[in-house]
Amino acid sequence: MDRLLKAMKFAAEKHARQRRKNSEATPYINHPIEVAEHLARVGRIADEDILVAALLHDTVEDTQTTFEEIAESFGARVAGIVRECTDDKSLEKVERKRLQVVNAPRKSPEAKCVKIADKTCNLASILTDPPEGWSLRRRQEYFAWAEQVVHGLLGVNDRLDVFVNEVLVRGRQVLDARD
Repeated sequence: MDRLLKAMKFAAEKHARQRRKNSEATPYINHPIEVAEHLARVGRIADEDILVAALLHDTVEDTQTTFEEIAESFGARVAGIVRECTDDKSLEKVERKRLQVVNAPRKSPEAKCVKIADKTCNLASILTDPPEGWSLRRRQEYFAWAEQVVHGLLGVNDRLDVFVNEVLVRGRQVLDARD
């Protein structure tokens, strides 16, 4: 429990000035907490390293945090999971998105769990409180792309698989009905 709270504090400090792109501009830290909670509640994952990695999954990608800093504070296994979940921001957005689809099946089981929970939470958010200014088309495109990523992540945790598929089906129904 101490490491989880330490990771939550670490992530909260790193993401302190960041906000979600939704209409409420909610604190960004809500997202990593939601991902970790989803893994524990839906996936019934109790592996502390996976839950810590979920809390930290966006720190390197979206803050000045380094993998070395994560390894020093939380161990090499956590840093490795976070590394697998981190996009290379030096690449163009289109290439980063393409690589998420290509690399999803190659991830470790631990990283697949974090990534599928991350995608599930993002998809659910797009349905309930989409990013400000996102058109219907952009939300549909995100769902189509995320489904390709998710396809490569399935097969590690049945509970996570069922839940993300339910969100994808609901999303197609809701977004296609608005078309």
